[in-house]
Amino acid sequence: MDIAKLTELAKDAGFTEVGTLDVATLQFLPEVRDMCAADKCHMYNHSWACPPACGTLDEMSARALKYSRGILVQTVAQLEDSFDFEGMGAAAEQHKQAFVKLHEVLREQYPDLFPMGSGGCTICPKCSYPDAPCRFPDRAIPSMEACGLLVSQVVSDNGMKYNHGRDTLAYTAAFLLE
Repeated sequence: MDIAKLTELAKDAGFTEVGTLDVATLQFLPEVRDMCAADKCHMYNHSWACPPACGTLDEMSARALKYSRGILVQTVAQLEDSFDFEGMGAAAEQHKQAFVKLHEVLREQYPDLFPMGSGGCTICPKCSYPDAPCRFPDRAIPSMEACGLLVSQVVSDNGMKYNHGRDTLAYTAAFLLE
C-alpha cells in the first residue's frame, strides 16, 4: 500500500497529521526507559504493555528493525490555554479511538504490523500483570516511549512537526509495516 492510501486511511480514522516513518531513524534510548522507571504515569511495572514486561530495549529494537517502513500519526488539538485539561482529555480520547480504528483496518492488510501507541494500555480496568497472562495480547500495544523512543526526536527525524504552536497538544503514535 502506498503512502497516499495509508494517509487516506489514517485521515479517515480521525488523525490530524500523517507522515512516513523511516525505521532506520529509530533510536532505542535507555534514557527514555529511565523516564518510564520514574513511574510518573503509574504504569511502570504494572502493565504487560509497559516496561519491564513489554520487553528490553534490545528486544524492542530487534522487533522494530524487521520492518522496512512505517507511518506516524498525530492527533493535534487546539486548547483554550495550557490548563485546558478537558481539551487534553478529549484529544486523548479522540486519538485513542482513531488509533484503534486504524489498527483494525491496517491489521487486515498487514497482519504482522507493529503498532506503537501513545500512553499506556487501557484495555482492561486493571491489568493482569504480573499475576496472570495478558487477557488481550493481540490488542495490548506498547507506547512509543515504552519501546524506548523519544517521540519528539522520532517526529522531527521524520520531517513532521512535534510542536504545532501555542496552546496545542499533539498525541503521536506509529505503525511499522511489512
